[in-house]
Parts: sequence; structure tokens; C-alpha cells
Amino acid sequence: MDMRIGRRVSRGMLPLLALQTFSEYYRSERKPPITAALIAANTVIYLRPAFLEPFIPPIDEVWFNPHLILKHKDLKRFFLSAFYHIGEPHLVYNMLSLLWKGIQLETAMGSVEFASMVASLLALSQGITLMLSKSLLLFFDYEKPYYNEYAVGFSGVLFAMKVVLNSRSEDYSYVHGVIVPSRYAAWAELVLIQMLVPGVSFLGHLGGILAGLLYLRLKGTNSGSNPLTILIRGLTRAANWPLKFLRDLFRFQRGRISGRGTVGGNRTGSTAQSGVWRCQACTYDNSDLLGVCEMCGTGRTGNGLSSLQWNHDSDDIPLDELRRRRINRFGRW
Repeated sequence: MDMRIGRRVSRGMLPLLALQTFSEYYRSERKPPITAALIAANTVIYLRPAFLEPFIPPIDEVWFNPHLILKHKDLKRFFLSAFYHIGEPHLVYNMLSLLWKGIQLETAMGSVEFASMVASLLALSQGITLMLSKSLLLFFDYEKPYYNEYAVGFSGVLFAMKVVLNSRSEDYSYVHGVIVPSRYAAWAELVLIQMLVPGVSFLGHLGGILAGLLYLRLKGTNSGSNPLTILIRGLTRAANWPLKFLRDLFRFQRGRISGRGTVGGNRTGSTAQSGVWRCQACTYDNSDLLGVCEMCGTGRTGNGLSSLQWNHDSDDIPLDELRRRRINRFGRW
């Protein structure tokens, strides 16, 4: 029996999706909010309710097409195409897969980490698919099958999530009736779906698998940090570098003009303060950038101490000698 939902006519699969989602959340001790929000977002975009239609671009404006994305630098196609589906079976199949994977991953990782992971996998999968399409065009002149292909759907992200979910699993999984080790389930599904379901995006699914592997590699080589967090931290450091350079330069110039040292304290070694060395002759603390003492002109040695000493038995310098050095240094009493 057909039923109208929004501007779409449902053939009974959307109520099944709603019932399955409600059942899984009812039985789950934790109610993962990000997974529910992703399912709701994909479903609302597919249904296109009238009051949201002005804010939801039509599918013709968001098809993932490598040629159009590179030609027009179209980020709308790059990101939004993952949230569109061409039919009810396409949507329901992907959302049931998202429900199963999302509940497990979000419960284990936490909502914030899970949201960051999904954003990373979305950008990585779309970017890798784009590079694969362009590479096939440049090296093999494969233009029509992939470079000018139109595709939509969340399946690229789902393949990446499958890789992450099964990365350390020692179990076996059923993939369309075939038993395979869980860690290779995504590869088996890639081949079987391509054989059983004509018209699916092979590069989109392959890009998702490679995105999952790249995500795990980046996370493993950066002490468990999320690649998105690493990227944001790197951009922040790059933006702050000019400011840090100017601040250090200003401090250096100010130290050269007015001096930043102090007199007194232990004569037997350099001070514990970072960036400062102590003159053995007059105990003046000088900037680490200077090679001679600002107070008396005594040279500095490699160990942070002054190079001139009055004698080997004592670090003390007669007052007259110290006064003479200061007069020579500054030219006045």
C-alpha cells in the first residue's frame, strides 16, 4: 500500500525504517544522538517537506560529479551529495546500515569523537573519490565512466565506517550470504555489490574504504588523536606562527635596548631561568641572545658562563677592576 509522506510517496519502507530505528533505540541503554540526527537529516532531505523546501537544494544541484566539482570548485556538490538518495530502497538500505554501525561506534567512542570521525570520513571519502576519478582521466583517459559520472548517497561514508568498525575484529561476517573475516568485509561487499547491483558507484565505495584505512593510519600515527582535530590544531599553529615570531622579535629588541637582566645570586653557574645566562664576573643575568655581558663586557663561554675570570682560585673581582670594566663598557661613571 502506498502512502504519501511530504512530497514523496512511500511504498512501506520508510515506516519500516522508523520502526526499526525506534526499536533499536528503545533496546539500547545509551541513545546515540549523532546517529539519530544523521538518519533524520538524510530522511528529511529525501522527503523534502514543503516548509523546508526553500532551504534544501534540488538533487540536480548536488550530484557528485568530478568534472563539475573541479571546474566550478563546487563545494556544495562535494559535501551535500552524500546526504541525497535517488529512491526509497536506496535511502532505507543506507540508513539501516548507518543505524547498525552508528550505534556501535558512537556508544564506544562517545558522541563528540563520533561526530568528528564522521566529518573526517565524509571529507576523506569524497576527496579520495575525486582524486581517483581525475587520476583515471589523466593516466588512462577514462572520462565517461568515472570523471563524468553522477552519484549521490551516504554509502561512501558507510564503507569507511565499516572499515573502522571491523579494523580490530577477529570475528567473521556474513556479506550477502558469504562468510568472510570481518576485517575484510568491506572489500568483499565492494565486489559483491558491484556484481549484484548494477549502476552503483564503484569509485564512491572504493573511496570510502580507502578513507577508512587512511583515517585509521592517521589516527594510529598521531597517538590516537582524531585527524580532524590534528588538522585544526595544525592550522591554528600555522596561523599563530607570524604572531609568535613578531612577539619574540619585539622581546629581543626590547632586551637589546633596555636590558632585561638582574644582578646578584649564585656566581657559580648559569641561572635556572630559561633564555638567560649569568656573568661570572659581575653576576649580571643577560639575555641568551647576547655573547657578551651587558654590564661589564665579559665574554660568554659555551656552557653559559662568562669567559673571563680574575684568577683561578676565586671568582671575586676587585671593586676597582669591576668599576673600570663598566666605565669602558658604558663610557661614563
